[in-house]
Amino acid sequence: MRIDRLAKLAVAAFILPMAAACSTIGGDEYSFSSPYFLVKANKVTKVGNRTVAVTAPEPWNRVRPRLFDDVPEVEDWTLNGPLLDTVSFVTGLKNSKAIVRQRQTDERKVPIFRSDMTAPEIASMLETLFRNRLGAADFKTLGLQPRTFLGVSGFQFDYEHLDSDELWRKGRTVGAVYGDRLYLVVFDAARSHYYNAELADVEAIINSARIVR
Repeated sequence: MRIDRLAKLAVAAFILPMAAACSTIGGDEYSFSSPYFLVKANKVTKVGNRTVAVTAPEPWNRVRPRLFDDVPEVEDWTLNGPLLDTVSFVTGLKNSKAIVRQRQTDERKVPIFRSDMTAPEIASMLETLFRNRLGAADFKTLGLQPRTFLGVSGFQFDYEHLDSDELWRKGRTVGAVYGDRLYLVVFDAARSHYYNAELADVEAIINSARIVR
């Protein structure tokens, strides 16, 4: 399993630059040949349901959602490929909605979002997501603290998790409940090298986030 994992990482690292180069074809849509779309540096970009705008200090790639499957308020970016790093934007998830698609028949569900949730409750919801839907074999909370986000009182949730592919990943989620809706930026990357290498860039993206109408 470890050899297969390393092979996938090598392929991802090789094809991502080519995918990014091709992804400008077709304007704001993904091209037929690539799941990636180039996000230009230092340009204001509306993300998710287009109610939040951010500015990336260097080029990233918009990619079809991986962490939060098929939810319209969610958008995923990657720098080196989804196996290595992902930034997910949750933009205005409504009260009583789930952060992922799930059926009533699913045995291991993720709690729905409630607009009166506290930061610890949202952190617990995210941990359940990683354990039940993303295959985390081990999950460790590193810290949970208040933090201003989108100009309102929010939180910062730091954690790491060991996945079924035997790779440790590290994450930081910054979020807030704004107007009874949930807004998050979720950074998740391989703990070895990629998390620390990209954290400053992701922090710049988080600090640039603002609500737009």
